[in-house]
Amino acid sequence: MRFDRVIWGVVMSGMVAGCSLPGPGDIPADGVYDPYEASNRRTHAFNRSVDERFLKGTGGGYARTVPGEVQQGISNFAETVSLPQTVVNQILQGRLGAASKNTLRFSANVLMGFGGLADVATEMGLPEDGTDFGETLSVWGVPEGAYLELPVLGPSTERDAIGRFADLFLDPVSYLVPAPERYIGTAARTLEMVGDRGQYSDTVDSVLYESADSYDQLKLIYMQNRRFELGQEAPGNEIDPTAIDVSGF
Repeated sequence: MRFDRVIWGVVMSGMVAGCSLPGPGDIPADGVYDPYEASNRRTHAFNRSVDERFLKGTGGGYARTVPGEVQQGISNFAETVSLPQTVVNQILQGRLGAASKNTLRFSANVLMGFGGLADVATEMGLPEDGTDFGETLSVWGVPEGAYLELPVLGPSTERDAIGRFADLFLDPVSYLVPAPERYIGTAARTLEMVGDRGQYSDTVDSVLYESADSYDQLKLIYMQNRRFELGQEAPGNEIDPTAIDVSGF
């Protein structure tokens, strides 16, 4: 067994054990446990300043200057190269049927979709079915923990922050593809997030720059969306959890 994987396992065990559990009366009316609000708000102010300087309006000009079909091709490629990691998580979740379908989806898009630039699998009845290690931890019964806002990466929870870290080690592409080629997928995923920022610019700008309290608004949107994805009860009922993609801001 590789030594780095042993170290990763030890670190993961410690991090999972460290997920905060709210005590009686610790969860506020909005249903989100947020004991780190002061530091989260400082991070939120930093993230908002980064967004305002580089992404506000049209995703840093990416959505305005790059043709739509090119943006779609990059998004398709980013999703395709993420599929091996998705398959690993679905196996860990015991969703073997979904893992098999995503394996077929990956093969179809790579072999017939110009290396993943075209999504031919959806037309073949193999639609996108994403997941991550945060959801794997949820399936395993790990508690959600406290709400966090991460620098640059944006809204999260303690469990999902651990999941983001673990997913770095669960991607088979990172072991099979040598550098620097392995970083092409990371670059594509980054451009995809920038494109999403441009696509949802009106809504995101409204939340970040027109809300009475952009921190609380973003927190509620993220938690509603995430709990909806996991099939859990979402806090509040004012916002459609499917209305906006909040990853990466």
